[in-house]
Amino acid sequence: MIRSRRHPESTQRTTRLEAFTDGVFAIAATLLVLDLTSYSLGAVTSDAGMWSALSGMTAQVFNFVLSFVLLCLLWMVHVSQFEYIARVDAVMLWLNNGRLLFVVLVPFATNVTTEYSEWFAGRLAMPVVFFGAVLFSRLQFVWARRRREELMPDVTGREAAVMGADSASALTLSAVVLVAAPWIGSIAFLLFALDPALSRVFARRTERRFPVAGAG
Repeated sequence: MIRSRRHPESTQRTTRLEAFTDGVFAIAATLLVLDLTSYSLGAVTSDAGMWSALSGMTAQVFNFVLSFVLLCLLWMVHVSQFEYIARVDAVMLWLNNGRLLFVVLVPFATNVTTEYSEWFAGRLAMPVVFFGAVLFSRLQFVWARRRREELMPDVTGREAAVMGADSASALTLSAVVLVAAPWIGSIAFLLFALDPALSRVFARRTERRFPVAGAG
């Protein structure tokens, strides 16, 4: 039975949360390759036959690389956030667990999208899972900003608002991909190439809303 903390708003260091999260991301990324190793090339009797068999794996390889890159981006967002988040509370722990729930579903969603890409629901699998992971990442940072004095004591309100531009950009693009992917397939994820530019736009808008004290 889990023992309750002495106070519902108590906090703890992020060390164990970060270690657990890193492990889950590593396992999810490793499991992605199972779809490639379980694929049978069939009987190959010549170099031409080998190349033909390998070309038949184009969809599997594309979705594998795509999912791996997106997992890396999600992990990089996690690393960036916890560079500034010094402590976590119970809400942060559960929001992180919610994010990891979607992270561990990435290999399954990748397989569904690859095997059933001709169906609307099949094309939705990857976008839904990645949107869920990004949404929980965004909620996690929003909560950290709300309890900034306890969870991010070395970060000013303005700095926290500007840093939130990255997760806001990722969530916006995830929503667009969620709408577009059922119609154009996994190629919709290439929209994430716009993330750096969109993040800068959001950051500039936030900076204008929170001018530097004493400026002007």
